[in-house]
Amino acid sequence: MKDILWLVQNTLSVTFKQKKNIIMYLFMPLIGIFISLIAYGGDQKMILHVGVVNHDESRITADTIKFLEDLENVEVTKIEESNVQEKITSGSLDSVITFDRGYSESVLRGEPNDIQITSIKGAEVTGFIKSYLYQYIDNISTLGKVANGNQQNFDSMYKNYQKTDYTLTTKSLADTSKNNDMTYQTVGFLIMIMLMSAGNMSEIILSEKENRTYFRLLSTPINARTYILSNVIVNMIVMIVQVLITLTVMTTIFHIDLNIPYWEAMAVMFLFALISVGISLLTTSFANNRSAAGALQNLIVLPTVMLSGCFWPVEVMPASIQKVANFLPQRWTLDTLTKLQDGNTLGSLYLNIMILLAFAAAFFLIAIYKFSRNQDTRNFV
Repeated sequence: MKDILWLVQNTLSVTFKQKKNIIMYLFMPLIGIFISLIAYGGDQKMILHVGVVNHDESRITADTIKFLEDLENVEVTKIEESNVQEKITSGSLDSVITFDRGYSESVLRGEPNDIQITSIKGAEVTGFIKSYLYQYIDNISTLGKVANGNQQNFDSMYKNYQKTDYTLTTKSLADTSKNNDMTYQTVGFLIMIMLMSAGNMSEIILSEKENRTYFRLLSTPINARTYILSNVIVNMIVMIVQVLITLTVMTTIFHIDLNIPYWEAMAVMFLFALISVGISLLTTSFANNRSAAGALQNLIVLPTVMLSGCFWPVEVMPASIQKVANFLPQRWTLDTLTKLQDGNTLGSLYLNIMILLAFAAAFFLIAIYKFSRNQDTRNFV
């Protein structure tokens, strides 16, 4: 145990003595947060700018315009008809509603007419306005039908309608989709950094073999298993710190809600840290030098990260690519976090957990087998 602690301390000391390694291992994962903030951090609230042209000076028309002004996320501006074309084409107004002369009489008859909506932005804008405005007009025109043209009866019902004393209580539900998207983007980038960091840390084995440090260590009471175990521990320490820093900065500084308990996110990422170490040892076991290990790492990490959906949702990829993603541990890690955010408990996702553990075990076993068969390592394992 003393030898392992000495090796761990020595490796950490040598590695982080260089400032560039501190930046690469500890601060690089934070770039994912800034990427997600750029992609999803903008204000999603949209204000519709609506112009109103009133050719029908009446109480009904005035009340209809007042209804529009009271709508949330709608800003109403009264303009002249001569300015409609210029306001629409310049983009200063999203749409213009024109109340022609006779609008109030058509509502009184129960047959609303003489109203126009002008927009060049299509149904995305007009649909929102119509859904509220037409419902309001239909309610008033219903009063006109019941009054059957009798102005006095209509005025009485309309007055009562305006003074309706019922109350409506609304409750807003928090929109978690934005935080979920930001978490997905950040974790996807973190996964890539963890894989690259694990690969770089495992390359220390090859580096020390090349400069003969490894063989000098084996001439001491330190054996190969102790040396490999110390490298695994260093790898795990670095990646756990990466996860801690990333999740803490997300939640405390940028106030990005994970929508799952902190410890659950840590547990899932801990499993992926084991997988990352397994992959790094696997690439190291198949490489004879650092250059070969780096090339093999790039060949494995970058394609699998993209195929598994770390940079974009896997659903946007073709069905054939999605099937390939199911064989990648990154995909199962992101899927586990997504399902936790959807309300599933960690216990109910035992299949995902078992698959992640199976990936880690498979990579470690293959690496151990390869090391044991590699004569150049002098009984590496």
